[in-house]
Amino acid sequence: MSGRVVHFEVPAEDFDRATDFYRSAFGWEISPMPGMEYLMLSPTPTDEQGMPVEAGSINGGMFKRDAERPNPVVTIDVADIDATLEKVGTLGGSTVLPKQEVGRMGFVAYFKDSEGNLMGLWQNV
Repeated sequence: MSGRVVHFEVPAEDFDRATDFYRSAFGWEISPMPGMEYLMLSPTPTDEQGMPVEAGSINGGMFKRDAERPNPVVTIDVADIDATLEKVGTLGGSTVLPKQEVGRMGFVAYFKDSEGNLMGLWQNV
């Protein structure tokens, strides 16, 4: 179903400090993504593929804070990232990061909405 929030991302300047914070404050499981400067955040239990097992739950990630992504990002599931980015542009938004492949899992892109908020898009393979 397109349009659902399926992921969140938290920027961090110091992965160790942020990991300690989220583990201690909320009990989240946190693990590195092999070959990437990115951590997976699991506030909810996951299956063997890393997907949440509780209906309506989402997990997230942590990236190094940079000028393009200074704040948390909400990621929305879509059927076609390219078509969605085109529509976003016609509605006053703009593409920040065009469609990028994420391993064999799917594709990601970032856009700014009509209010300047950075948002993410996800398309399954």
